[in-house]
Amino acid sequence: MQMTGSQILMECLLEQGVDTVFGYPGGAILNVYDELYKYSDKIKHILTSHEQGASHAADGYARATGRVGVCMATSGPGATNLITGIATAYMDSVPLVAITCNVTVALLGKDSFQEIDIAGVSMPITKHNFIVKDVDELADTVRRAFRIAREGRPGPVLIDIAKDVTANKCKYEAKTSNDIKKNTTSIREEDIERAVKAIKTSKKPVCFVGGGCVISGADKELAKFVELVDAPVCDSLMGKGAYDGRKPNYTGMLGMHGTKTSNLSVVDCDLLIAVGTRFSDRVLGNPKKFANKAKILHIDIDPAEINKNIMADYSIVGDVKEILSILNDKIEKKDNREWMEKVAERKKQFPLPYDTEEFTGPQIIRCIDEATDGDAIITTDVGQHQMWAAQNYKYRNPRTFLSSGGLGTMGYGLGASIGAKTGMPDKHVINIAGDGCFRMNLNELATASRYNIPIIQIVINNHVLGMVRQWQTLFYGQRYSSTILDDKVDFVKVSEGLGVKAVRVSDIDGFRKAFDEALALCAPMVIECVIDNDDKVWPMVAPGDSIGNVFTQEDLDKKD
Repeated sequence: MQMTGSQILMECLLEQGVDTVFGYPGGAILNVYDELYKYSDKIKHILTSHEQGASHAADGYARATGRVGVCMATSGPGATNLITGIATAYMDSVPLVAITCNVTVALLGKDSFQEIDIAGVSMPITKHNFIVKDVDELADTVRRAFRIAREGRPGPVLIDIAKDVTANKCKYEAKTSNDIKKNTTSIREEDIERAVKAIKTSKKPVCFVGGGCVISGADKELAKFVELVDAPVCDSLMGKGAYDGRKPNYTGMLGMHGTKTSNLSVVDCDLLIAVGTRFSDRVLGNPKKFANKAKILHIDIDPAEINKNIMADYSIVGDVKEILSILNDKIEKKDNREWMEKVAERKKQFPLPYDTEEFTGPQIIRCIDEATDGDAIITTDVGQHQMWAAQNYKYRNPRTFLSSGGLGTMGYGLGASIGAKTGMPDKHVINIAGDGCFRMNLNELATASRYNIPIIQIVINNHVLGMVRQWQTLFYGQRYSSTILDDKVDFVKVSEGLGVKAVRVSDIDGFRKAFDEALALCAPMVIECVIDNDDKVWPMVAPGDSIGNVFTQEDLDKKD
């Protein structure tokens, strides 16, 4: 059957099971949008307020559902506005396909109106990208892009299509999208046996869980593995929800803002079992002083991550779910009672700091956790509120904490929450932002109101760039350079102007009332929470220091 490139693109999206696309039209992509109009009964299009919002929404959709997120933009500035979202997905291994259209083939390379080499621009932040100049190549290119985005370690792929390709015709033959089989060829028997022996001989193991456990869907295998090994569990920011945060052996996050229990347990352990994590600098602190008493077993799908940031004594390369399944069949149930009792005692000794007298970020997050029973999808922006959300919400399930970990993208959360709610309409979706982050992409409230997407937007407003101010307080002599946001911006009025109900609260009782209303409201709602500008995230490790030197305000007061 003869079809235009735009028709072929629509049919290929349907082949891949795409039901939602986030985007913003323009001249070069008009043929695609014209065809999308005709396919509106099969593919929903969410018109965002900005292309960056589209890429974050596609990212949030992918993280929440486990499927590939799709965003679209026109040439030139439309395409470049996707870049931050693509980079965010790349750093956190999110399967995303970004589709852009460019000028016609004859005009490529001639500095034509709204022309840019988006493939060249995006090359460092994509798993792969394509420029399609021939309509005969379009269908196979789209199929390859989705496969690359999903297989192995997932990530974003960009397809840039010349405008005349979207109008030209060729023969189209439908194909069925095949499930991607997990590659197990890299899992070596000798690596498995060495790991089993190391686990058997260890007396003080710790399991450190990363985002790979979430991506691979390994939560059930992980739970069984932890039970067999009889170990405490800590996680990275990306690993939230892979292991039930309400279990007694869960000790919290590891690293710069990790709990004292997690950090000190890693310092003391004799075997650190790192599952699906890349050992980022925010986890390691000083890598030369990281887990010096321990042997390290590193399990990851990407061989490039082994020995990249920390040297491993044992490693297994492959899909986390497959590896854990194999290990679970080979490990004998252990009893590390003495070690587990020590960790439990430490957990009682060092609870997360929590002020019940003042209206604080941790108090707000715990209230949200209580009201949703730890089962909502939480998206965040980046900063103090992000750390409070990671520390104080007890994530029970994977794909319920969506946050920019590797890139640290301010303005990520609102778009991501729209994508997550679109993909998971039966779940409560709450975006937690600081006032600095909220300013960046609050225009996406117009998207939420246009489609009546009932997200709950929490703005923790301390009238400063809180995390930067915390560093300025602790390490820069309290020189608050360009971090004070005490201006005349009224978030309630701005939100209402964008079509969203909004309230401002300044105490926990007011917040509870507003949040209950938001949960019951079948429409988007903003709750602005005004807190003190010097609230801090505790515990903390100074940049470049050992994670064992984790401290709180109480520790600083004792020094004084």
